[in-house]
Amino acid sequence: MQNKRWVLASRPSGWLTEENFRLETPPVGAPREGEVLVKNLWLSLDPYMRGRMNAAKSYVKPVEIGELMVGQTAGEVLESKHPAFAKGDSVLTGLGWQLFGCAKGDALNKVDAKRAPLSYYLGCLGMPGMTAYFGLKEIGQPKSGDTVVVSAASGAVGSVVGQLAKLWGCRAVGIAGGSAKCDYVTRELGFDACVDYKAGNLLRDLEAACPKGVDVYFENVGGAVLDTVLRVMNVSSRIVLCGMVADYNATEPYGVKTLRSVLSNRIRMQGMIVFDWKDRYVEAIKALAGYLAQGKLKYRESVIEGLENAPRGLIGLLKGENFGKQLVKLA
Repeated sequence: MQNKRWVLASRPSGWLTEENFRLETPPVGAPREGEVLVKNLWLSLDPYMRGRMNAAKSYVKPVEIGELMVGQTAGEVLESKHPAFAKGDSVLTGLGWQLFGCAKGDALNKVDAKRAPLSYYLGCLGMPGMTAYFGLKEIGQPKSGDTVVVSAASGAVGSVVGQLAKLWGCRAVGIAGGSAKCDYVTRELGFDACVDYKAGNLLRDLEAACPKGVDVYFENVGGAVLDTVLRVMNVSSRIVLCGMVADYNATEPYGVKTLRSVLSNRIRMQGMIVFDWKDRYVEAIKALAGYLAQGKLKYRESVIEGLENAPRGLIGLLKGENFGKQLVKLA
């Protein structure tokens, strides 16, 4: 069989372009003892991928030139040389931007595609959902009656954050780009309010949506949005620093101007990486699956067809063109 895979052709300078990727078509390898051959059916596209394309030091090593682009996938076992997996099993993998791949059995997670669609394990029941769960619960530490604000509120992480905030007794306020996304956040997801940052009145609209100030801010964007929210944070409030997508393609990072608010309001701001809670993934998935089964957790996907379109999908995601979790359907 012939594989298809995207590798990093060059490091981006400023905005990512399709020329930074190269499509290769090597043969599909056979699994060794203890390995499993997987046919990838879904590829997750996530903002962190842009950071992995840089050579800068981070929490994981960058993708090297000529290496396979990293990414989580969901697929089906074609051949197994591991006792825990059989042909036809649905699995969650880290096989990256390719149609087929071999992985060690201990690097795979078997999932139940009958409980929820397979693609959901890359979204609300996967890394984005768990990021929302642990970030809000452990760092945000919301209390009943708190006002919780989340940026990129219609996205894979932000949409879950706001819904969890409501389920846990808080006022949920989103920040999103455009009236369509804001309407979805309030009418479909049940947020109390959503502010359109593209309308040009972010501070005024945020103050109106948060008359008692902000107790918890879940940050996915950074830049001018963070600067604005810092102006309405309460004393002893918490900021979950999950993403800074506004800076990912910037040649000069945005300089936060209102950092003094952290001092004067005694704000606790903490960065988060979901891997820090890997020993508790089962807890999060159980809770999220329960909410989903009860109809209390709603979810939306943006799907593009074909591995060939993955670079365009990632560029669109970084520009905010996605509506919900961004996925590539591979088969």
